[in-house]
Amino acid sequence: QVQLVESGGGLVQAGGSLRLSCAASLSIGSLNIMGWYRQAPGKQRELVASITSGGSTNYKDSVKGRFTISRDNAKNTVYLEMNSLKPEDTAVYYCAAKRLITDYWGQGTQVTVSS
Repeated sequence: QVQLVESGGGLVQAGGSLRLSCAASLSIGSLNIMGWYRQAPGKQRELVASITSGGSTNYKDSVKGRFTISRDNAKNTVYLEMNSLKPEDTAVYYCAAKRLITDYWGQGTQVTVSS
């Protein structure tokens, strides 16, 4: 069982920045891929960014150049640095991880961007 705990959400004005953290209960080196998803009210959950155990990254087109996903294996933590935030980035952000064939999810952290 993998536990994921997110932190770092909050309220920020448009153009501002936030950094989300996702702490895992075990070595993230054992996880095939980790990522950040988000779900806005009335919308489906969508992938924002992901990073593999080898360090390869992938981003949703609308966040490219503004968001950066990174990992600190020593701290078993994955980060999502979010800059130039827009009101449309408002959502609950979830950390996710895949280990072999099993997916794990955190509880989510709210990000609200005011205009």
